[in-house]
Amino acid sequence: MTINDPKDIETILNECRTIAVVGLSSNPMRPSYDVAGYLQRNGYRIIPVNPNETEVLGEKAYASLTDVPEKFDLVDIFRRSEEAGAYVDEAIQLGAKAVWMQDGVIDEAAAQRALDAGLMVVMDDCILRQHVRRRR
Repeated sequence: MTINDPKDIETILNECRTIAVVGLSSNPMRPSYDVAGYLQRNGYRIIPVNPNETEVLGEKAYASLTDVPEKFDLVDIFRRSEEAGAYVDEAIQLGAKAVWMQDGVIDEAAAQRALDAGLMVVMDDCILRQHVRRRR
């Protein structure tokens, strides 16, 4: 497996139907809100993970990944690069199938840890853009 492997991106989009969105904001002007809303409208289950929110897009928000009471397939990260590694490590511990670091979120060491643990990894890319590109 490699980072941003086109086959992995296709697998994530087709098979990872429950997505924990780290840093999801209730502010409609934030990219996380737009992306998560798009995913929700396209049949994905969204789980907001943000200690500053109680509910986003009609879904209960959780303070951390470890607080989420259900299984999720993908951890989609909207946080600064220096914060991404901790969420990647939690994704590994909690048995996620994949991690997706959004545009501008880059942590090579964390990405390698996830790959070494058998997770699919996308870094510095937008899941909405990839979904739109593949659904034309």
